[in-house]
Amino acid sequence: MTRSEALLAAKKDFLVPCVYHFYQRPPVLVRGEGAYLFDSEGRRYLDCFCGVTVVSAGHSNPEILEAAIDQLRRLQHTTTIYLTEPMFDLARAIAELTPPPLRRSFFCASGSEANEGALMLSALATGRQECVYLREGLHGRTKWAMNVTGLDMWRTDPQPLTTAHAVPGPRHPDSLPALERLLRSEKIAAVIAEPIQGNGGIVVPPDHYWPELRRLCDQYGTLLIADEVQTAWNRTGRWFALQHWQVVPDIMTVAKALGNGFPIAAYITSDALAAHYTRPGAATFGGNLVSCRAALATLEFHRRHDLGRRSETLGKHLTERLRQLQQRHPIVAEVRGLGLMLGMELRNADGSPANERTDAVLEAMKDAGFLIGKTGPGRNVLTFLPPLIVEAAALDEMVDALDRTLG
Repeated sequence: MTRSEALLAAKKDFLVPCVYHFYQRPPVLVRGEGAYLFDSEGRRYLDCFCGVTVVSAGHSNPEILEAAIDQLRRLQHTTTIYLTEPMFDLARAIAELTPPPLRRSFFCASGSEANEGALMLSALATGRQECVYLREGLHGRTKWAMNVTGLDMWRTDPQPLTTAHAVPGPRHPDSLPALERLLRSEKIAAVIAEPIQGNGGIVVPPDHYWPELRRLCDQYGTLLIADEVQTAWNRTGRWFALQHWQVVPDIMTVAKALGNGFPIAAYITSDALAAHYTRPGAATFGGNLVSCRAALATLEFHRRHDLGRRSETLGKHLTERLRQLQQRHPIVAEVRGLGLMLGMELRNADGSPANERTDAVLEAMKDAGFLIGKTGPGRNVLTFLPPLIVEAAALDEMVDALDRTLG
């Protein structure tokens, strides 16, 4: 029995069946270095999925690891009921990056938890209990976060909330009109949305969308929650994706790349909104010292290496290369995204989602040494989220392999 077969057998015996994996012949990943992963057989893979936008500063980044190890040696864990410096240092560093008036952070361990907290804060601040979300968005696995998720495959709650209302996604012509019809009720506490829908298939909204969304929320006294879990920390070429449209939300949620692999998340809001949450709200693993030190080192690495500019430059190069493939391969329906958050949608000749072909491409690319993702409601969007430190030459090798695979 191979190591892969042994792990698949253990998965079948010991994990909840909902835990799934990519590939018919999955490799056993044992090591990471920079933009590359290595399996138990010694094969090297260019990682173009980044643990789903997490290791933006590269696998096992020594500068980030050293900061975390130093903290581990001194003090690994307390909780938020005690004073420790790393959490306050990180809160200050985040406040220097977020647009005013966003300056107060509540730290937790995952994006789901951050979105749950943001929705609760919106209810506390407005006195309203209902919320609106966009179809094909993804916001997490917890109760409220799952119920504001607009992708059927992630909505497994057998008793969904009746207080969560869906409107069409940002590229649908009825999205904003449908939203305004709901806001007129004056029962909506918040609208939650991703600046760019990640699992929805790397969906970039029209340029007018976010400014108009902001205007409608202001008009009807509804809070705007920006789920920047996937898009923040220079993934799209900016610290936060909403900076592309110069829109400031009332609450912003972040996670994933903040710790470069160390679990950490937060929601960030203004003084005025934070003032509505005064009852005790400790979080056992929120603001964990090791994760905070890793996050501080991650932000400093982003600054010193100008990863925002690097993401923007490499993203334009990769977009151009992928659109060249679109011209040569009829199955490629669209290439879209910003920075190094890109998607390539595959459709059959009749216009249906080419999900089987997508799976075949992923398998062949893995065998060629390249790990890419798949997203979209039809699971037919090849997704490119490489570490922001990746070299242009490595991306070119990946595109050349993809060209051969599509052919």
